[in-house]
Amino acid sequence: MRGLHADTGYLLYRLGLRSGQLFNTFLHESGLRLRHYAVLRFLAGTEGALQRELSARLGYDPSAIVGLVDDLEKLGLAERRPAPDDRRSRIVVLTEDGRAFLRGTDEAGLRVTNDLLAALGPAERETLHALLLRVAEDGLG
Repeated sequence: MRGLHADTGYLLYRLGLRSGQLFNTFLHESGLRLRHYAVLRFLAGTEGALQRELSARLGYDPSAIVGLVDDLEKLGLAERRPAPDDRRSRIVVLTEDGRAFLRGTDEAGLRVTNDLLAALGPAERETLHALLLRVAEDGLG
């Protein structure tokens, strides 16, 4: 029987948990969690998204997206607007305050990554990132 640390999936899971814990500690000061951050980062790369698109792309339950967007709106980091092609639908867009918040998280994100990957050299980090990106893109299509 294989040991637990021989299971790559388990190691990825543990690394994800640790990454989330470190980043959530930083985000807690602003009243946000990693799920809020994921929504903001996704919105930063779009001109806006329907809530159902956020749910599908991020893998969160639709009811969770509603609450996350509500939180982000209360903080002024995102807002709902009428969709340009369907006035009955609402898209979620990042506000200027949301963009400023994300710029402020870049350094913290780098610190978390450096803490997590301290045992790896620069070339190993690049290789790991490239491999994870390839796996993530294939699995999240």
